Amino acid sequence: MKYPTQYTLRHIALATLVALGSGAVHADEREQLEILRQTTINLMESLVQQGVLTADKAAQIVQQAQSKARASIQAEPLASKKPEPGVVRVQYVPESVRKQISDEVREEVLAQAKSERWGDANAVPEWVDRFKLEGDLRLGYQMDGFAKSNAPESYFQVQGQNMDNTTEDRQRFRMRARLGITAKVTPDVSAAFRLTTGNTNEPVSTNQTMGQTGNKYSFVLDRAYLKAHSPTFLPWLTASAGRIPNPFFSTDLVWDDDLSFEGLALQMEDSLASTKEWRPFGTIGAFPLEDIQKSVSNKAKSKWLTGAQVGVEWVPSNLTRAKVGLGLYDYRNVSGIRNGYQSALYNDTAPGYRQKGNTLFDIDNDGDINTNLFALAADYRIINLTGTVDINLYNPVHVILTGDYVKNVGFSASKSLARTGVPVKPQTKGYLARVAVGMPSMLLKDDWQLSLTYRYVEADAVLDAFTDSDFHLGGTNAKGFIVGAQYSLSKSTWLSARWLSSQEISGLPLSINTLQVLFNAKF
Repeated sequence: MKYPTQYTLRHIALATLVALGSGAVHADEREQLEILRQTTINLMESLVQQGVLTADKAAQIVQQAQSKARASIQAEPLASKKPEPGVVRVQYVPESVRKQISDEVREEVLAQAKSERWGDANAVPEWVDRFKLEGDLRLGYQMDGFAKSNAPESYFQVQGQNMDNTTEDRQRFRMRARLGITAKVTPDVSAAFRLTTGNTNEPVSTNQTMGQTGNKYSFVLDRAYLKAHSPTFLPWLTASAGRIPNPFFSTDLVWDDDLSFEGLALQMEDSLASTKEWRPFGTIGAFPLEDIQKSVSNKAKSKWLTGAQVGVEWVPSNLTRAKVGLGLYDYRNVSGIRNGYQSALYNDTAPGYRQKGNTLFDIDNDGDINTNLFALAADYRIINLTGTVDINLYNPVHVILTGDYVKNVGFSASKSLARTGVPVKPQTKGYLARVAVGMPSMLLKDDWQLSLTYRYVEADAVLDAFTDSDFHLGGTNAKGFIVGAQYSLSKSTWLSARWLSSQEISGLPLSINTLQVLFNAKF
């Protein structure tokens, strides 16, 4: 049960005045004063009993009222002193005034009761309604199988590729925990945070491998951003800034599902799109990848990503929808620059994070053959065409077709030759084709989905740092199939399994088969 927090002496005084004014016009003045005193005392005691006021606060209010009353009596003019014998003072409040006071009190109290939900045993404070809490927990088993014909890991390491194991199978238990909070700051602005397992050195994975000698896991800040959207001022525009979710319509061919973007994104969409058959959209954004402080001893430049995408969604009926988007992603200052002899001026042109697959060259030039520092040999300006068709074939069973094509139009054979000193073969294309049958998402008990994906991504088609971290154990220069199945055990809990089979497109032999079996719970 909630009690009013603003039902103060103003309401007490008004209510008492109405009660007195509704009495006999010629009531004895002393009797009326006693009624007023008793009414006030009773109301104060009731407020103390209900917890609205503390006993000390009530005593303080009474004491202040008494002090003001004495001061008022002492300052009262002669004309208002005790009437002469035979003169009768009449206490009278006109009916119209009494009604006005009564209406004002009632409206104020009803408004407050509605806003604070008095009498609602399940009511919570208003500020709680402005927060939304969500999260998920995933537990699973993963087996990585390596072909015995794979080249030894030392061969890959000589080329700068991140491979610690290429021949020994591995089994492990893994988990992922995520917790997010969204707060409505104003009607037009919201703030969001998300914590997740993982570490600060791997932007494309939030998985935690079990078996850390009992050590606790890290819980890191994965997202923190402000989002602004006004229904009245530019209702077609939404701005997000900070560490934000992926703002682009895409697949994991270019962006891993766990990747968050740092920077600013503007998303444009018709505010009435949900009522139309054709629904155009667009996104532009600027994202700092690596901030570098230039100095006399460091000539490297900060690295940036700028992106833009336009597209349209077509919804001819409740049974069919299709969506297509064309994006351009331009990376700035990500390619390496070779150092001068016994110099480290361009060490920071090496990537701060990479998986494997991109063409690399050694920018270290200190004369020590035992030390190496590898950087990207190519430039990256990527055109990406993504599309999907969702057909409600037999409700609730859907057939979902997805296609994705990528081309690195920023690759220049002459620039790569100048950087590396050797010819670099253009390997700049990638594509993905996927068919899924079943429910679009696992929401209710007995929901299910089966899927088959073929994936092909050449060495320099995309930046290997940000593409999917599961297929081929991350990176580029890989092709193969993914077979997946999901089944919902109950609302918001489901089992999923995937078989990922991949091999190299060019270069050293590397074939990897991965099995993932996961239990998912979402809240």
